[in-house]
Amino acid sequence: MPVDFFAFLTARAAVSLVTAMLSIAIGWHLYQNSGDPFDLALVGLMQIMPIFLFFFITGWATDSLPRKALLIICTITDAVILIGITMAMLADDLNLTVIFALLFAHGGVKAFYTPAQQAIIPNIVPPAMLSRAIALNSTIGKVFATAGPLLAGVLITVIDVYTYLVAAGLMGISTIAYLFLPKLTRLKPAGRSLDMVLGGVAYVRSNSIVLGAIALDLFIVLMGSVVTLLPVYAADILNVGPESLGVLRGMPALGGVVVGLGLAALPPMRRSGLCLFAALLVFAASILVFAVSTIFWVSLVALFVYGAADMVSVNIRMTLIQLATPDHLRGRVSAVNAIFISSSNEMGDVRAGSAAALLGPVTTVFIGGLAALGVAIGGWYVFPKLRHLDRLADLCPPDESRINGDKNDQR
Repeated sequence: MPVDFFAFLTARAAVSLVTAMLSIAIGWHLYQNSGDPFDLALVGLMQIMPIFLFFFITGWATDSLPRKALLIICTITDAVILIGITMAMLADDLNLTVIFALLFAHGGVKAFYTPAQQAIIPNIVPPAMLSRAIALNSTIGKVFATAGPLLAGVLITVIDVYTYLVAAGLMGISTIAYLFLPKLTRLKPAGRSLDMVLGGVAYVRSNSIVLGAIALDLFIVLMGSVVTLLPVYAADILNVGPESLGVLRGMPALGGVVVGLGLAALPPMRRSGLCLFAALLVFAASILVFAVSTIFWVSLVALFVYGAADMVSVNIRMTLIQLATPDHLRGRVSAVNAIFISSSNEMGDVRAGSAAALLGPVTTVFIGGLAALGVAIGGWYVFPKLRHLDRLADLCPPDESRINGDKNDQR
């Protein structure tokens, strides 16, 4: 793996840690201030809205501006925002309008950062190593997203609102790490016409492999998400306390990390389409087992498999999306993918919570598992090119080796 990629992973780790820390810290401080749970909903809304509002601009920016420079600007801007949150928290009277405005700005930075972060990976590793690189990237994200809440809890206890200054410092580390990325090929700007700006949407619609990968991710997560119901399962089904809930919550991440490290060490996958659908079937089966389990250790195993299968499918999907997309479109396609991911995660939680209120948690999760199984089986028939896919490297456009090999100009 190129040395430059480890600088990228350092930045990725710092950003993932900050994102997870912020969600815990801001929720704690706002709820302590107002006691209103609706404020917690607004925290999530302010960070998600910019991804939907600006996706056509963020994708265009990733394909038109130097990606390395864009990542550096994003991390510097986020560090400033975090300093602003610190100052707002230190004020005598907490101004919620200012806090939510800063969170919206943070969401805006994330909207630009996400497609740039995804699109730059094929620019810094050769196509043959892309699958390993994405596995490592996903694994690092899961590890530090899991560590973030734990670190935030400790920091809130020790230094309270100055936790956001620590987060700003971590953003500074990510900025320094991005400075070590190589100079990359400058491509022709994408243009500013509506067709150019929406080029990612058009490409996804025209490419059945990319469309299949994105659509499967949307619907299987939308139908099969169980994380939001874990507190209900812990208290009412498994009859365990909050410490065991923490273990339940960590098992999907643990499964993903273990499998992610394995994928990073293995040679490029063969019969990728078959492996993808096998992972989706295992994912659905783990949901069904978790739904009916009343034994704590069985539920732990089911959630571990849930996270492990998800890591396999995410790795295949993300790799094929990057490889099948020409470099000049990667930012716009990544922005479209970010919309689908955000939709599936947020709407999946809404679906699970609202259905559980009507049907009960066990019935909700079991029906979700059946629906996920239906998505996997349906996708097998709807996307034949995807199921027949062998090596992911075969998707690489003809000019990509030239693009990845030429690193003499600033990208």
